[in-house]
Amino acid sequence: MTASYLSSGKSHRDENFPVASWLIKPPCRAPILAFYRFARTADDVADHPNASADEKLKLLEEMDRTLTGELDSSPEALALRYVLDERRLSPQHGLLLLEAFRRDVTKLRYTDWDDLMNYCRYSAMPVGRFVLDVHGEDRALWPLSDALCAALQVINHLQDCGKDYRNLDRVYLPEDTMRNLGARVEMLSEDKAPEPLRRVIAVLARRTRELLDVSRGFAGRIRDRRLALEVNIIQKFAEDLDDTLMRRDPLSERVHHRKREMVPLALRAFFGHLRGRA
Repeated sequence: MTASYLSSGKSHRDENFPVASWLIKPPCRAPILAFYRFARTADDVADHPNASADEKLKLLEEMDRTLTGELDSSPEALALRYVLDERRLSPQHGLLLLEAFRRDVTKLRYTDWDDLMNYCRYSAMPVGRFVLDVHGEDRALWPLSDALCAALQVINHLQDCGKDYRNLDRVYLPEDTMRNLGARVEMLSEDKAPEPLRRVIAVLARRTRELLDVSRGFAGRIRDRRLALEVNIIQKFAEDLDDTLMRRDPLSERVHHRKREMVPLALRAFFGHLRGRA
């Protein structure tokens, strides 16, 4: 079995947030898309409902060893390795990402918020750091990038909490928050979230807002103006989705942006960013 056999067919255009949009300058788009394809392949492997844990871990190990040059068997990892070699970048971000997908295969529950943030250290933060490195930005920006990327990850977990449980028996909602608010994991299989589960989601959305408060000044400190604008748009999308999760039930209501909702949000972010730069 190969990783491509487990592909979901999703591309960067299917994600909740912009990935290497036209705003990114062309020399940086290709490396970011290579990193995305690498991440998408690993994610599809980890999330496949029918492959065994052993099969998934074997494929992720092949990707790891291809990225470090021990093998050439994973096309997506090989393509990323060529990009990294060309730009003299370290494989560290890709290797950390693979650790997150190994955890997706072997770890189905998270004890508390710190446990979840430790997962985000592998699953989300390397993505933002890679984009900054590709643009040659100061690594002093990493903490701001980390906060935004962790927020995006938690928002995704909250949006998909029912689907993750039903399809993969995977629950990212911290166990202590569930327990303290009287929610049970089995509630995630219901058509409508019971009140204790709604309280859990609202509490986690408020904690996510604290991460977004930290990252709010991130775009203004990025030197590359096109990247700064994309980050500002992502920040606005995230804030709007987080607000939605405080009000709506992800088990029974829509908590994703429609295309027609994204355009006015992006325009407000665009003009707000220009005013800020001025």
